[in-house]
Amino acid sequence: MDIQAALRELSNQPLTHQLLAGLLKDYKRPNDKILSLKADGLIEPVKKGLYIAGRSLGTERPESALLANHILGPSYLSMESALAHYGLIPEKVFAVTSMTTKASRKFQTNIGLYTYTNLPLPYYAFGLATVSLSKDQQAIMAIQEKALCDKIATTAGITLRSQSSARDYVFGNLRMEEEDLAKFDLNAMLSWLENAPKRESLEMLIKMIEKI
Repeated sequence: MDIQAALRELSNQPLTHQLLAGLLKDYKRPNDKILSLKADGLIEPVKKGLYIAGRSLGTERPESALLANHILGPSYLSMESALAHYGLIPEKVFAVTSMTTKASRKFQTNIGLYTYTNLPLPYYAFGLATVSLSKDQQAIMAIQEKALCDKIATTAGITLRSQSSARDYVFGNLRMEEEDLAKFDLNAMLSWLENAPKRESLEMLIKMIEKI
């Protein structure tokens, strides 16, 4: 199989330097060939050591959520990006938002802005799912309840001191709908509280949802 055919076959997945080097193992200088593929537009860099298939191949490319899992690990998609994926907020999301156990970071790439916000263990590990994005593409993502909790727990200046302030934030700022919140799994949310940042704010959120 020639290299272009191999890239087309793998076009819906992130391409690590190690993977490309394996595809090019018969070349005397695989790193030089990687530079050549980049110059020819057959691959595009995302960050050091990570690429995607070039647009010139005319094939499917990785979803932003899948790329987010690979740009920095461990991580999972959450907050606005996950809420938008579930159809819970109306606004367009301009950055791909994820949580990580590492230090908070931002990556401005050729394909968009990817942000990673630190969360402590064990809270980080609660409420995660492997979500199908398209054929052969999956990503680790917060379930809808965790995505909202993460947003509240890590946004500076947001403290929910009452059920009224919880309503104002969720329905006013985030523009979520009552009928969606009414379907939330409150037992799951309650089980995270002991280890959660901003526990009191999340308790107010849960109490507010209970009244819907």
